[in-house]
Amino acid sequence: MDVTLMVALVIALALIFDFTNGFHDTANAMATPIATGALKPKVAVALAAVLNLVGAFLSTEVAKTISGGLIREGEGGIQIGPEMVFAGLIGAIVWNLVTWLLGLPSSSSHALFGGLIGAAIVGAGIQSIDGAVLLSKIVIPAVLAPLLAGFVAFLATKIAYAITRKRERDGFKRGQVFTSSLVSLAHGTNDAQKTMGVITLALIAAGLQPVGSGPELWVVIICALAIALGTYTGGWRIIRTLGKGITEVEPAQGFAAESATTATILASSHLGFALSTTQVASGGVIGVGIGRKGASVRWRTAGRIALGWLVTIPAAGAVGALMAAIAHLGVGGVILDAALAAAAILGIFLYSRRDSVDHKNLDTVEPGVFVRPKRRKRKGTA
Repeated sequence: MDVTLMVALVIALALIFDFTNGFHDTANAMATPIATGALKPKVAVALAAVLNLVGAFLSTEVAKTISGGLIREGEGGIQIGPEMVFAGLIGAIVWNLVTWLLGLPSSSSHALFGGLIGAAIVGAGIQSIDGAVLLSKIVIPAVLAPLLAGFVAFLATKIAYAITRKRERDGFKRGQVFTSSLVSLAHGTNDAQKTMGVITLALIAAGLQPVGSGPELWVVIICALAIALGTYTGGWRIIRTLGKGITEVEPAQGFAAESATTATILASSHLGFALSTTQVASGGVIGVGIGRKGASVRWRTAGRIALGWLVTIPAAGAVGALMAAIAHLGVGGVILDAALAAAAILGIFLYSRRDSVDHKNLDTVEPGVFVRPKRRKRKGTA
């Protein structure tokens, strides 16, 4: 297949991933203000979309981690092909949609890393992965970031409840508008960069951009628009889980969780750490659940979320590896990959229609990770 056409396919698929990243991660910023009533659902997602768009232009450090760090390419390294990037993106998109269907706030970032790693290993061998970058920029932040966010959120919650009385805490609801906006802005500085890095990686792999260079302006613009559009669509299943499925959140807790999430994401973006904003946000929500006296954390739900974190990289990696093996068959393999990806996306979307969740019915069902259609009672039963 012509290399230019292959790169065009990669760019198109990368933007689809960016779109899924947007609606998958809307909950990171807006689940708690929606849960506390600080913002109406449609207003919340619109605000998040605009600020994700702005945030995408503020930093490219994370993009450079992906385009010139995780997978070795070019001089002195393994020259990967665009078809491997294409295969890795399929792995990331499929896992994003599966976890969205289940209402599971898993990591879009780790889905992307897993898909790329699986495809690169099949296509160029395990030596194509820079282990030092994987450990220092991805694995260690994945462990430390949610713990740090949870600890900061715990302390902030303790302080908030210690220095204020019950009747004074309505002010935190207004404060949540500001803190949730900061989370959205911070999310744009981290997650939008990952798709920029993938497109830049494909351009470098195809010899269309110099080794070691960062994303071009046009790449920044299209990625910012894609994640903003995805954010505006909502991702209501995950909003329900993160806002009500882990713990019942009061305004003071929401303010604390969002502040901790913002600080952690912005610090990581500055250092070029490609962390999971979903993990950070979830850690913050668990932290405030522990921090408020009388609150309870649904540890079963939290455990399912943690299990999702553990399996995301290998699961997306397995799909990416399979797609890479098929892509090696040639043009026919790439076409088959595209057909399988389209079938998976359509199938998951159609299945999701059996139990639709949107801004109108966020509170009509019990919160939880797994979303199942309601069973009809048989006649004659209580």
